[in-house]
Amino acid sequence: MDILIVFAIPCYMATFARGAPPAERSTLVEGQQFQDLVQRSHGLTQKILSSIPDTHTSCIHVETLQLNSSENAKLAYMASTIGIPSAPVLRVVSENFTLETSLIRMSEGLQLHRALLSSVSPQLENKLAGLLADIKDLIIQINKMLKMARAEAVVQPSPTPVALRLSGEYDVQVAAHLTLVQLQAFGQDMLRCLRGLDQSNGDETES
Repeated sequence: MDILIVFAIPCYMATFARGAPPAERSTLVEGQQFQDLVQRSHGLTQKILSSIPDTHTSCIHVETLQLNSSENAKLAYMASTIGIPSAPVLRVVSENFTLETSLIRMSEGLQLHRALLSSVSPQLENKLAGLLADIKDLIIQINKMLKMARAEAVVQPSPTPVALRLSGEYDVQVAAHLTLVQLQAFGQDMLRCLRGLDQSNGDETES
């Protein structure tokens, strides 16, 4: 019998009537308070990424489920069957991808992965507790930056349910595995975006 687990995660739908002038946006990003949040977020993202391999090893016992395997792409159908949504697409802030959009998608993606991991954590002897705590801390930092950056935006939270259909232990293993794989890729994209905001990197840019 299938087990249906539903989590409501905030999904921010933003509309922008008129963006802040580039000079104002640059001043915000260069400010010390914003930079402190960027660097704190960068450190937490690195911590999350560094903990994923050990977390995967401790939680995933199915031999065919490997974190960095080319075979993971073949599990796309199972991801759809179980109910694992794709992560939001992240890009480095540019004229075509605003700061607000970047931060909103970071927040959405982190909350998505937190909800997914929370749903399987009890069945994995809560071995995901440390990772979940770090994700929660990172969400707080990203949302602080978002609050500073969205003065010109109309942002309304719209809860989106995330349902996992888990019919047995193997499904739990696959769900945890696929979520960690996706979180790793999302975290790597976050690092690139955060480096683009980090003024201590000088004029370096990410391709």
